[in-house]
Amino acid sequence: MSQQRDILERIAKSLERLAPQTAPPVDWTRHPAYIWSSTAPHGLKNLDALPLDRLRAIDAQKRSLCDNLTRLANGAAAHDMLLWGARGMGKSALIRAAVYALQEKSADIALIQVTADGLDSIAHLIDELANVPRTFVLFIDDLGFGDDELQANLALRSLLDGGALGRPANIRIAVTSNRRAIVQREAATPSALHERDERDNALALADRFGLTVAFHPCDQADYIEIVRSYCEPLGLTFDEVEAQSWAIARGNRSGRTAYQFACEIAGRAGLAL
Repeated sequence: MSQQRDILERIAKSLERLAPQTAPPVDWTRHPAYIWSSTAPHGLKNLDALPLDRLRAIDAQKRSLCDNLTRLANGAAAHDMLLWGARGMGKSALIRAAVYALQEKSADIALIQVTADGLDSIAHLIDELANVPRTFVLFIDDLGFGDDELQANLALRSLLDGGALGRPANIRIAVTSNRRAIVQREAATPSALHERDERDNALALADRFGLTVAFHPCDQADYIEIVRSYCEPLGLTFDEVEAQSWAIARGNRSGRTAYQFACEIAGRAGLAL
């Protein structure tokens, strides 16, 4: 009998070792940023963000977003935010930088990045945060509007429009997307009808954001200014013709392309950017 009990205990211990470990509960008051996904939420020790003054050629966009987030951090009425437009022009970087700037001023605000596979459970996240004495920005990066994202978009649309769950005043949503409307023409063919449906889904969601901020491709002067903003703090000089050639080769003059060129210049000098 004793031998049988020992065998059962060894089996039980083996099963315990094989069983997945339960993730500890997340402390929503501790970290500057978090990731919310379909697996388990976790806190980040640091929020990866540039200083606001390093983001160039988007001054009007900075003012709009920072004013809105300052209201949120101060407990005043604030909008949900849609940042849309040209790729590589600092939409995501601006959200991170604006939240970081408020944290540097001792505002009790945190950024929570919601991954694509975490969108379905965003209502559960809001329920968890409802009674936390802190301000939160739920950040959804590069949202699409295709058929495969339709269910997630419908759920997000319901949240933004004040569904049954509601949304406490300490939580606002910030979304980035490379496009706001898919097509501008009237549908005349079956494929165009599908495109119009996709556009209408995009607009139906976009209309629910109180603050929409547009980002446009930068011109040559702005592109060079952005490159300079990365190089000057390191004491680096660069050839403007080479910088333009770098952008032409990539077919895109943007803040991201400027960063990549500056990274090349810093790397040649043996410096970190």
